[in-house]
Amino acid sequence: MKALLVSSPMMGHLHPVLGVGRVLIADGWEVMGLTSSYLRNRVEEIGATFRSFVPAADIDTRDAAKLFPEIMTATPGAQQLRLILEQGFADFMLAQYESIKIVMQEFPPDIIIGDHLMLGVLPMLLGPRARRPSVALLGTTYLLSRRDDGAPNDAGIPPARNDQQLREYAALFQTYEQSVFGPAGRCVNEYLAQIGSRPLRMNLYDAMVELPDIYLQLTVPRFELPRRRLPGSVHFVGPLPITPNQAPVPSWAYELDGSRKVVLVTQGTLTNNDFSELTLPTLEALAKEPDVLAIVTTGGRPIDVLGGPLPGNVRVAQYLPFEWALSKADAFVTNGGYGSVNQALSYGVPIVVAGTGADRGDVSVRIAWSGVGINLATNAPTAEQLRPAVRSVLDDPKYRERAASLAEDIRKIDTASEIRRILRQQISTPSQDRPRAKKAARR
Repeated sequence: MKALLVSSPMMGHLHPVLGVGRVLIADGWEVMGLTSSYLRNRVEEIGATFRSFVPAADIDTRDAAKLFPEIMTATPGAQQLRLILEQGFADFMLAQYESIKIVMQEFPPDIIIGDHLMLGVLPMLLGPRARRPSVALLGTTYLLSRRDDGAPNDAGIPPARNDQQLREYAALFQTYEQSVFGPAGRCVNEYLAQIGSRPLRMNLYDAMVELPDIYLQLTVPRFELPRRRLPGSVHFVGPLPITPNQAPVPSWAYELDGSRKVVLVTQGTLTNNDFSELTLPTLEALAKEPDVLAIVTTGGRPIDVLGGPLPGNVRVAQYLPFEWALSKADAFVTNGGYGSVNQALSYGVPIVVAGTGADRGDVSVRIAWSGVGINLATNAPTAEQLRPAVRSVLDDPKYRERAASLAEDIRKIDTASEIRRILRQQISTPSQDRPRAKKAARR
């Protein structure tokens, strides 16, 4: 069988798509990857054939400030979210769609697999089913379908607890529809009109979950806010397994001998331009904790960007083998990247999170709601905020118990086998046979 992987050119979107590609290649599938040319090596490393987007979509997102100056200088919140959806995704939709059509002439796939905001497949999803292959999108962030309490997505607000909050959330939802999703939808429809496609008549986030044949949510149900009914496309398949040995074990590994509690600290590989946001305040917070060893990965940036001298209980590496680091960690301090959060949960590691930008606020909400950690609800926590939060997840067993419980849920799912089963079933079963909606799993 043949699978065409198509990813938005950002590492947080590409990594999960490539993870599915690895699963399929191990099962004997032919796999081709389509994204920006600067990511060619990433695609070819998994054994897939690479093709690049046409020039209009072949962007390098490593310098986001230069590429998207209006987005990067916008105030976080509704205005910035609208700009992200329009300038970061919708503006490239038609060029991505053209790229997909070109590649399909050379490599007719049985299924197209994309990230949750791969808008290049949207014209296909809005067109006749008989004229396209199956399409599966990956839930590479929290589940984007509408919440039961009516709160808008990407607002970073916890579940409603009373009728007053339900009324407030309903009003806020309308505000987001008017200021974010309405304008973004009109932007998408203007592009669709250029190619004669029928317009999108639903919220963009709802569409990207409901329109594809398959939507693989990369977590377990208990790490997602409850919904009475789920779109028929949605399948919870657990987080993808960490690819082992992606970095060497550091020279100081012997120090993780159980004599001190280990706190893993990272800002990931995308939001690591300013370590004063999270990493440095965390190291300051833990500097006088004699029973703690803080281990830091700079996500590929030079170690000396952290400055110095660093506290004596800090160890740093540009990259760490994540499966090794999580197996040693007693707590995880993060800005809320969905993939790394779920990987930490797969090891039963409790979390302190400080992230409110884009989708991170909603990921942080789920960390607090599920009981696996503490949400500081800020992008710039102080050492005074971080110290008691980290001590709590280290010393109060309820956080580790909840994280361990979710880890058990994750262990019950063979993610690779489940992905293969669902995709094979989709290819062999007409899309019309898929249920339009289904009851959510009990939690």
